Amino acid sequence: MSAPTPETDTTSDSARASLEALRTEIGKAVVGQDPAVTGLVVALLCRGHVLLEGVPGVAKTLLVRSLAAALELDTKRVQFTPDLMPSDVTGSLVYDTRSSEFSFQPGPVFTNLLLADEINRTPPKTQSSLLEAMEERQVTVDGTPRLLPDPFLVAATQNPVEYEGTYPLPEAQLDRFLLKLTVPLPSRADEIQVLTRHAEGFDPRDLKAAGVRPVAGPAELEAARTAVAKVSVSAEIAGYVVDICRATRESPSLTLGVSPRGATALLSTARAWAWLTGRDYVTPDDVKALALPTLRHRIHLRPEAEMEGVTPDSVINSILAHVPVPR
Repeated sequence: MSAPTPETDTTSDSARASLEALRTEIGKAVVGQDPAVTGLVVALLCRGHVLLEGVPGVAKTLLVRSLAAALELDTKRVQFTPDLMPSDVTGSLVYDTRSSEFSFQPGPVFTNLLLADEINRTPPKTQSSLLEAMEERQVTVDGTPRLLPDPFLVAATQNPVEYEGTYPLPEAQLDRFLLKLTVPLPSRADEIQVLTRHAEGFDPRDLKAAGVRPVAGPAELEAARTAVAKVSVSAEIAGYVVDICRATRESPSLTLGVSPRGATALLSTARAWAWLTGRDYVTPDDVKALALPTLRHRIHLRPEAEMEGVTPDSVINSILAHVPVPR
């Protein structure tokens, strides 16, 4: 493999610096939640999608809006409800009485960052309307495929404690999300900072007044994606990823382990993380750093293990502790 040119290095470093500045910029509106910010950036670099899990009121919506503002990307929000129809997401054909023809009215999915709020509150038929958009980057209405903008990311939220009246996402759909990020309650110090900001006049609906400005854009994101694609992966690292995923299929606590798609996802996120931390090669620590958010939603616990207090994260941590690490 030929050595990168100085111009390529400069472009890569500039793109990395721009994306690193996102934390500071988003921090003007969202207190804490650095892991969620990093996860969203990793998903954008890998052209993946994110499932955000957290109780109401922990700034999931504000986080996505702030990211869009700092990246100068378009964003739309859809509140998923039991009566939401697939056409409410993808768009539909509308009859124009003046021209006596049908014209396509794009739905909110035609955006860069789509916030699918409480996705598990809508029936499977509407949930599945996102599958083609997430996988193929297009929607088909009346037999005509229509491409979505690039970049395109779905950030879907769900409440981890309230399941009454919800439709849990099936494993096949969960597997389409690159990452599952938990958005925890803030620490006491962070919560005091939140209240102080609101007392000083912070308005979450006015990000410009909060000082959030674009620090990167589609050009920097594309340069970063190009650089991530050049991050090298040794045969030992590829074997390490496979061994971790195969261990989940053999775990006595699980009825469903990680598929080859999940192994591919873990390799992709590890490469993005390696580049973000300034390296052009993947290490075992990169794989470990992204294992939980990349794999936790791709495994299914046995009922008896769940009753004993076993969690997906504890199973993955146990596997990481036992799978031999390449040197």
